[in-house]
Amino acid sequence: QVQLAESGGGSVQAGGSLRLSCTASNSYCMAWFRQAEGKEREGVARISTGNGGRDYADSVKGRFTISRDIGKNMLFLQMDSLKPEDTAMYYCATIWCGTWSPRNNYWGQGTQVTVSS
Repeated sequence: QVQLAESGGGSVQAGGSLRLSCTASNSYCMAWFRQAEGKEREGVARISTGNGGRDYADSVKGRFTISRDIGKNMLFLQMDSLKPEDTAMYYCATIWCGTWSPRNNYWGQGTQVTVSS
C-alpha cells in the first residue's frame, strides 16, 4: 500500500499561490482531490505515470498545475490565482489511469487550504 502524506497547505488571500506536495508512487497514475466542508470529494488534477498526460477539473484549469518528480517520488500541485471557492482539504491519491477513480479507499490526512477574500 502506498503511503501518502500531503503537505504545503495554508491560509492565503484571494489571488495568492500555494504549492502542495505529496509522497507518491512512480508506478501509478495519481491525482489531487479536494473536499470542501459539506460537499463531496472531487478530483481537481490528475497525471499519468512518468510526467505524461495531465487533466484538470474545469474549475481549476489555467490556474492549477500538477507535476511529479520521478527521482524523488513526489507529486505536486501548484495553485495560482486562488479563489475563496478553492478552500478545502486537499488529498492526493493513486487512481486508475484515465479515470478519477481511486485505486483504493486509503486517504492520507490531507492538507488544508483556506483562501480568504
